[in-house]
Amino acid sequence: MMIPSNYLLPLLSVLLLSASATTSASLLDNFSKCLSVNSELYVPSSTFFSQNNSSFSSILGSSAQNLRYLVPSMPKPEFIFTPLHEVHVQAAVICCKELGVHLRVRSGGHDYEGLSYVSETETPFIIVDLAKLRSVKVDIDDNSAWVQAGATIGEVYYRISEKSKTHGFPAGLCTSLGVGGHITGGAYGSMMRKYGLGADNVVDARIVDASGRILDREAMGEDFFWAIRGGGGASFGVILAWKIKLVPVPATVTVFTVTKTLEQGATKLLHRWQEVADKLDEDLFIRVIIQVANAGPKGEKTVTTSYNSLFLGDAERLLKVVEESFPELGLTKKDCTETSWIKSVLYIAGYPSNTPPEVLLQGKSLFKNYFKAKSDFVEDPIPETALEGLWKRLLGEDSPLMIWTPYGGMMSKISESEIPFPHRKGTLFKIQYVSTWQDGEKNATKHIDWIRRLYNYMGPYVSMLPRAAYVNYRDLDLGMNKNGSSFIKSSVWGYKYFKDNFNRLVKVKTKVDPDNFFRHEQSIPPLPLCSEHCLD
Repeated sequence: MMIPSNYLLPLLSVLLLSASATTSASLLDNFSKCLSVNSELYVPSSTFFSQNNSSFSSILGSSAQNLRYLVPSMPKPEFIFTPLHEVHVQAAVICCKELGVHLRVRSGGHDYEGLSYVSETETPFIIVDLAKLRSVKVDIDDNSAWVQAGATIGEVYYRISEKSKTHGFPAGLCTSLGVGGHITGGAYGSMMRKYGLGADNVVDARIVDASGRILDREAMGEDFFWAIRGGGGASFGVILAWKIKLVPVPATVTVFTVTKTLEQGATKLLHRWQEVADKLDEDLFIRVIIQVANAGPKGEKTVTTSYNSLFLGDAERLLKVVEESFPELGLTKKDCTETSWIKSVLYIAGYPSNTPPEVLLQGKSLFKNYFKAKSDFVEDPIPETALEGLWKRLLGEDSPLMIWTPYGGMMSKISESEIPFPHRKGTLFKIQYVSTWQDGEKNATKHIDWIRRLYNYMGPYVSMLPRAAYVNYRDLDLGMNKNGSSFIKSSVWGYKYFKDNFNRLVKVKTKVDPDNFFRHEQSIPPLPLCSEHCLD
């Protein structure tokens, strides 16, 4: 008997879904059996979330920051595993290898291209979500803390402040960043001009390598330890914990935000900021947040530039420093708020005033959007005429955002090769470009095309050869690994993120993960069938 063709398609869909469900169930069954054999500690069934589990979607979306990668058309993991102990992670790596399953690891879900929870290049894949591994042990006497990878940087800041009002850590401004991935890319923040990056202040780590071993700094060796501090996430192993070095902060710090519109002389002031921002006192961090708002004289659309600042000292000294080095800002005592370091973290992160620091323990993001982002580094001031062209482009987009982050200070004193993060001396500031939207896939192409055109426009005014980029502002427009990875293809984006440090990263990868077990769309490639002398 012939089946009418109009019945075949739904029938085929049902069969495929049924086969997929069977595959997922058998894979999960095999994986859990393998874990029980390879883990020293019991693995409860409550740590697994398969696609037919009622909590699957909420767990998948729990820390995913870019909603573009949660739309129905995006590939989904066969299941999510939420380990409770380090040995569970170790066993997961061993079992993924044994079963030939691709692994994605998520600590905070902030990967800009969703690479910690989506694989567009490999199936089947699973997610190991480190959200349950979030202990923070602060040792004030040793000026250090051991921090598990699933903790947010906000939790770290809070736990430090709980023990001391005069200790801090120089890392991210966004408090929901997962510590595991954040530090692998560098981790910059409002104290970078004083103390460098988070990755510059790491003294030890624990990692599961491609062989399933748990290694600390001594066991992994200095090359491996060098690579994981700024060489990008998920290329070398699964970070379990970092030992961070605490830094001194004053009991009183000062914050301010001064906003100027185009009509209030924003163009000339921003040009002046470019000339002085990297040369200011290293206790002073002034970034510029550039947006579009209905803030013109008659309520019309205009560009706003907000000078958002942390000063490691009191308002009196701050006013003297600004008067000497950047008087054009017109800063007054009324603009300044003296506060504690932990409350300055909330201020810079955008929390409403009077928000209690305990909110940091929730580990929740203030902002979840559909977005596309890009980055640049600037070595010479962008001329006013180019800024005028930039304003026209920003005014043509619905919700554009640019953040200009000043360098100089300690960032200029640390060698380009000290860790893989190479953007040091000679960099005036970094640009982050963002376009956000709320209507899902509907108009995504329009916004992505806009930011690509803006990026092309900025080409003549930013770093060249390579046109550098920040690895934690992941941008797949720069290139992708497909069907494995090759040194030639990967070097296109590799040199943008890491400059000449890319070569050393490839050497380390070839040594510690020659079979490329830890891989994703922009992971560091190993050299095929090649000994270390290939890059000498």
